[in-house]
Amino acid sequence: MKGIRFFQSIQAKLIIIYVLLILIAMQLIGVYFYKTVETYFKNDFLASRNSQVTLLAGFVESYLTGDQDSKNATEGKKTYADLNEFVSNLFSINNAEIQIIDANGNVISTSVASHLKQKNTQPEVIRALQGIKDNQRIFTDEDGYRKVIIAKPVGTGARVLGAVYIIASMEDVYKTIRSINRILISATLIALGLTALLGVLLTSTITNPIKEITRQATAVAEGNFDQQVVIQGTDEIGQLGQTFNFMMNRLKEALSLNEEEKEKLASILTNMNDGVIATDDRGQVIVLNRRAKQILQVEEETTLGLDISTVLGIPLETIRGLVTGQVNTTLLDIKLPDDEDEQLSVRITFTPIHKRGEGQHGIIAVLQDVTDQEKLEQARREFVANVSHELRTPLTTIKSYLEALDDGAIEEPQLASRFISVTRSETERMIRLVTDLLHLSRLDSKQSMMSKSSTLVSEMLEEVADRFSFQLQQRKIQIVIQVDQGVTSLLLDRDKIDQVLDNLVSNAIKYTGDEGMIRLEARKMEREMLEISVQDNGMGIPKKDLSRIFDRFYRVDKARSRNMGGTGLGLSIAREIVKAHGGTIGLESELGQGTRVLFTLPIMQAEEDEA
Repeated sequence: MKGIRFFQSIQAKLIIIYVLLILIAMQLIGVYFYKTVETYFKNDFLASRNSQVTLLAGFVESYLTGDQDSKNATEGKKTYADLNEFVSNLFSINNAEIQIIDANGNVISTSVASHLKQKNTQPEVIRALQGIKDNQRIFTDEDGYRKVIIAKPVGTGARVLGAVYIIASMEDVYKTIRSINRILISATLIALGLTALLGVLLTSTITNPIKEITRQATAVAEGNFDQQVVIQGTDEIGQLGQTFNFMMNRLKEALSLNEEEKEKLASILTNMNDGVIATDDRGQVIVLNRRAKQILQVEEETTLGLDISTVLGIPLETIRGLVTGQVNTTLLDIKLPDDEDEQLSVRITFTPIHKRGEGQHGIIAVLQDVTDQEKLEQARREFVANVSHELRTPLTTIKSYLEALDDGAIEEPQLASRFISVTRSETERMIRLVTDLLHLSRLDSKQSMMSKSSTLVSEMLEEVADRFSFQLQQRKIQIVIQVDQGVTSLLLDRDKIDQVLDNLVSNAIKYTGDEGMIRLEARKMEREMLEISVQDNGMGIPKKDLSRIFDRFYRVDKARSRNMGGTGLGLSIAREIVKAHGGTIGLESELGQGTRVLFTLPIMQAEEDEA
């Protein structure tokens, strides 16, 4: 892999370019030099052999003159023998054969005895005997050796006396050329090796700074901005390194500023009381803050990338209409998974994201949990309606009885007395209602003053039982008081806690049948809290009404509660009094089995007071 990466690097490419340039140059020079040397040696060899043949032709001319025919045979034979000896001794050429041929083509003298007195029919000889001077041919014999044939006519003028024929081997010439070629190839290889070595050394001065810049760029890509490129010169690469260092510093500053802004934005989004959802240009969710996940009860991993219409459960066309229309807000009800009866009211505001030059680039949806506001508004409406209803009923009764008295019923003593008694009862009912409302108002506005004093818990519970003893005896209801050991005194506002206990015991008596039982218990809990409970075995409360039992004017059985004289504010007042003491109040009930109301009060202050 490293070898592959090396051949893909700039250094390898530069070295290859240098080597190829040298190789091409050496090849061109080598071919030219080879051709020149070959031509030189071949021409020199041919010129030398031609000179020898010409010289030999002039020398043997005197042996081939016409007066040789008039001499006796013995003298002629001696003459040819001398010529033979001259050819063999004086022109003994390595790897060459010489033949002296008469005008009839017969070999009269040769350096090879076996060819003597034979007829030479070579084309070059025939051409020479015809008077053609330039007759030569280069050929390769059966053994693969290159040879040259040269034939020269002997004689002057138009008369041809014979010919000189020579066959010379050119192997020595080509051996010399091949030796020179090997030297040239060796020089070329040495030059290529030196070029490659020098290329590595020279290109490293270029590629090393580039590699350094590449390493620094990789480090920057991985988030490391602490290192700087070492500047080794003032050339273009040095200027590139300086520019890179400057760019890296600017990028570091920009990224640092971007990270700060990103952290600020993330902190803002995380700690917002409103949920925020952002989408891309395709409507897919790309940002979802913590509050939005809590409101929608979704996980970020499964929500990112989904279409916003799927996440919110709102049709896409409706969302587009809200984004582009004048009204960009809608109300969405979300059911809670733990409680199917409870649901969140969420106000969603849609705002388009615009990108310069590209139009709308996404959507931002802001989710506001307005459940408490809606509940408060609903409670306000119900409160007004309940107060109006609670006051209208006795007022209507009072008005009707007063009209009846005005119409003459006052003249009848018994009837008038009953009418006045009902009117007085309804007036007292309205007074109790207004008193309870004023009491709640003072508790809500923290205007109700607490006058705390040390109170014995057992004594307080017994006095509550004494206050209701007549009603208990009348309905044969048994009351049991149980106070755990270690529970003595408590620091509290006795009047207000008595009001809480009176309300709880009164409700227990109202909704418990004859011969029932009520239990008053006080026990010490962990975290320095005292728990007081009032339990009956009466009719109980339906499960669907438990969550609203402490709401103002809320009654489980409205007709029966009103007939019993209740205003629907008792438990609300009890809750506010307990909260003002720093405690909590709750209720446990099962329909047909009874109800247990319990509240807690801190006992830390009481123990310190006793100390």
